[in-house]
Formats: sequence, C-alpha cells, structure tokens
Amino acid sequence: MKYAVLGAGAMGLRYGLLLQDAGFPVDFVEIWDKSVETIKEQGGVYQSRDRQNKHLVPVNIFSPEDYQGDPDVWIVFVKQMQLADALKRCKHLFNDKQYVIAPMNGIGHVEKLNQYFDSDKVLSGTAMIATVLNGPGDVDFMGPAGAGSMKVVNQNETPDEMTHKIVEEFTKANLNPQLTTNFMGTLMSKVILNSVLNTLCTMFEIRMGEFIQAPTAEKLGRQLINEAFDVCERANIQLLNTREEEWQAIKMASTTNMPLHYPSMYQDLHKNRPTEVDYINGYIYDLGLKYHYEASTHDYLRNLVHLAEFTKNFDEEKFVESIK
Repeated sequence: MKYAVLGAGAMGLRYGLLLQDAGFPVDFVEIWDKSVETIKEQGGVYQSRDRQNKHLVPVNIFSPEDYQGDPDVWIVFVKQMQLADALKRCKHLFNDKQYVIAPMNGIGHVEKLNQYFDSDKVLSGTAMIATVLNGPGDVDFMGPAGAGSMKVVNQNETPDEMTHKIVEEFTKANLNPQLTTNFMGTLMSKVILNSVLNTLCTMFEIRMGEFIQAPTAEKLGRQLINEAFDVCERANIQLLNTREEEWQAIKMASTTNMPLHYPSMYQDLHKNRPTEVDYINGYIYDLGLKYHYEASTHDYLRNLVHLAEFTKNFDEEKFVESIK
C-alpha cells in the first residue's frame, strides 16, 4: 500500500523511513515550512541510530498545499495542539476510501480525525518507540533495529481486512504492532504511562532511567496510577492492565526499553515549544471531573509543567524594565 505521513517530526520520520526501507511507497506531508525547506535543500533526511551511522536518506516531502498524492493510508504524527490546523490544511487531500492511523500521545485527536474520515476507517494506538528529532530533517532512532513496539486499535473495535493488512505491513517494517479490540482501554494505557514518565522526567529534566532509580519513583508513580485508574473505573473504561501491571510497564520502559530516553514532552519543553500535558495529565483530570472525582495530583503536575513552560520563555529584561 501507499502511505502518507502527516508530520515529519521524530515519530513521523521513524515510521515513514522504516516503511520506506521495507519497500513501501511513502510520502511525507509537513506543516512546518522550515522542515520542508531543510529536507528539500539537503536532499533527504539524515538518519542515525543511537547517534551513530548518520546518513542521508532520500524522501518525498511536501507542504499540504503542494501535495497531490492519493495514499491508501495516512499516518498522523502531529502534536495534539497543532492537529486541527494540520487536518484543515490537508482536507482537500482526504477521500472516503482512505484509512488513517494516529498512534499519537495523549487523547483528543480521534474526534478531530472523525471530522474528515469515516469512523470505520479510523485507527489509533500507542507507540513505545524512542526517537529523537535533532533538528529539521535529522532524526535519531534509539535502540537496536527492531526495538520498540506499538498497539493498533480500530475506533469501531472491529478489525477489517485493511486493518490486518496495515498490521502485516507494519510488522514487515519492524514496528512490532499488536492488534487490540479495546479502543479507550488501549489509548488510556499509554496516557497513564505518559502521565508518569513524560511529565515527571520533563519537570526534572531527567532520562527515564534516572527517574526509576530515585527512591521516591515508585511512590510518585503509584499515586498517579491510582488516581488515573480511579478515574477510568468511574468512566467505565476497561484498561488493558491492572494497577500493578501498569507500574511494572513503567519500570520495564524505564529500566530496559528506554532508560536513556528523554520523553517527547521534555524535548518540547527544552526547545521552548508548548507541551501536550493538557492532553495527558490534563485529560485524566478533566475526565475525572465529569464523574465528580478530582485527580488532584494530575492537575497539580499539569500546572507545574505550564509554569515550567512560562519560565522557559520568560523575558527577564522585559520584566525588570516593567517594574522600574
């Protein structure tokens, strides 16, 4: 099948390059002009693995306005807060035959995708694949070939022939997909993991492996897990893991799978970009409120991350001048 990747950031590039390397035709559609210009100027994307073997891989990249392709499947990796604008710019490219899969962080994207795609053709999922974007058109795959895994789930929870074909081709591309039939349970499992690792590692600017070594890591992690599970129980969301299994998944990610990884939220904060905390910890808190439950620790961390965003962009000279 032919794929179009919407978003040439870290994860979009990794998925697209792996599929391309497996022999499938791939186009990249990017909303960031600097990224499009850089990739065209250098003749492709610089790809490395664990900071080694950096090499140039030719790719096809377009802005939404310049793209004229008709892919079978869209793969969407755009930040949650940019997605509505990205989809609007691409709406002339969508048709009722196409499928879309968006294994993005956080929750909030499916409702936006449903405005442009038949819900029976909308897939989401989770991606446990550590990747770093060094800059426009420069991506670093973390871990050995075949590292990482993902879950794929249909919005209608009924896999069809096309879904199985996507899973088959993702398998050939070493993305290690696992098909599930529990939509919200699958998405929330990653949201809960991210609500612990992404947020706490971002706040203290540490790698996942550093976090898990802290004497307070388990107490902090279980507190956040318990609040999130309390919310999901009230919302009648059947999670894939138990509370204990969720903590063990966090330990495994931090000690074995991605100990050297700075989460994407940290990467956004470090580069003075808005984070997706409102779609992770904020989503858990807001969902709880609907069922008269306050996940107060998640709300507290959300506000701390926003404070960190504010201080990263704080203009000290302007502040001093304003109080003279």
